[in-house]
Amino acid sequence: MNRPTSQPAPGAQHDHESAPEHPPINGRGASIALVLVAILVIGLAAYGIWKRHHTDEVLAETTQRDAAPSVIALPARPGAPTDTFELPGNVTAWSDAPIYARTTGYLTKWYFDIGAHVKKGDLLAEIATPELDQQVAQAEADLATAETNAGNAKTQAERYKGLVTSDAVSRQDTETFVTQAASTSSAVKSAQANVDRLKQLQSFEKIYAPFDGVVTARNIDNGQLINVGASELFHLQALGTLRVYVNVPEVYTSSVHRGEKINLTFPQFPDRNFEGTLVRTADVIDPLNRTLLVEIDVNNRKGELMPGSLAQVHFKARAVGQTFVVPASAIVFRTQGIRVATVANGNVAHLVPVTIGNDNGATVEIIAGLNASDRVIQDPPDSIIEGEKLNVESSNQQPAPNGGKQ
Repeated sequence: MNRPTSQPAPGAQHDHESAPEHPPINGRGASIALVLVAILVIGLAAYGIWKRHHTDEVLAETTQRDAAPSVIALPARPGAPTDTFELPGNVTAWSDAPIYARTTGYLTKWYFDIGAHVKKGDLLAEIATPELDQQVAQAEADLATAETNAGNAKTQAERYKGLVTSDAVSRQDTETFVTQAASTSSAVKSAQANVDRLKQLQSFEKIYAPFDGVVTARNIDNGQLINVGASELFHLQALGTLRVYVNVPEVYTSSVHRGEKINLTFPQFPDRNFEGTLVRTADVIDPLNRTLLVEIDVNNRKGELMPGSLAQVHFKARAVGQTFVVPASAIVFRTQGIRVATVANGNVAHLVPVTIGNDNGATVEIIAGLNASDRVIQDPPDSIIEGEKLNVESSNQQPAPNGGKQ
């Protein structure tokens, strides 16, 4: 029996023929896709970790750079050869003495004020000492009593010495009176010494000038209570000849000789030269600053120069090694001595001990301590220390000659 064959609808057959056929997914392709996705995820994660680490490094580097002081480093400029060098000197009086009281009392009168020229032995002031005067009177009375007692004892002893030969008195009594006479004689000497001591103190009521000079200070007035050595009454300075003390760097010590004539200039006389004589040196190098102390005497009979002034002392220089010129702001003062702040390898601070030559104001001559390869910090902070990390801004700028600033 024939079964009827079912025929598809015409529309359904058309849809079946028009739909595309999808090939089955390959298993190998799916694995590759998963691997690529995993690599992408891992890459993104690694990039995120690297980015965060790099950001931390940049932040740490920036923080360290910002924390380090920023400085400008200049190359040390070689100095020009010179046959002279100039050093500062301190001017002092030939003699300088504070005048103190040697006794206690009240000031009755002073005779010289500041600026007065006095001669040795001039009376400067007088002090009233009523208590001391009474002590002197008492001591003189005690001396008179002691002399009377000594005279009586001596008379008695002489009388007994005459009687003992005739056995009118005992030898023991005679020796007793002789001993008393000697004792009273010693009492006289003691009383006399006390009188002399008090009179010596009494002589201190008058205050005299110890040398020719000028009164530079008067710290008393009439009626003022004066105590022994409590405070300075006057200050006296001898100004006929002045002493100028100079610290000569060790490298220049061969250029100084006793008896040599030295030229000096002073700020108050910019167009004049004064002549002095190098009279003595300390003959020893100061181990702290490596200098030799030198004294130069200057005639000041006209009274033009004053103690306390700053002198510029001009020496004739012998040959020295290479010198350098650095900004004055590069000089660092430490308790160990004078230093110049430089930049060492690794951009760290190095404080170099140096010896200064001529000071030209804005620039300073360095005669020992620097090398041509040194980089000098132009204006180091006061707090700079050895080995401190620096943020260096290099500069080829040179210190201006003749003390100028660029």
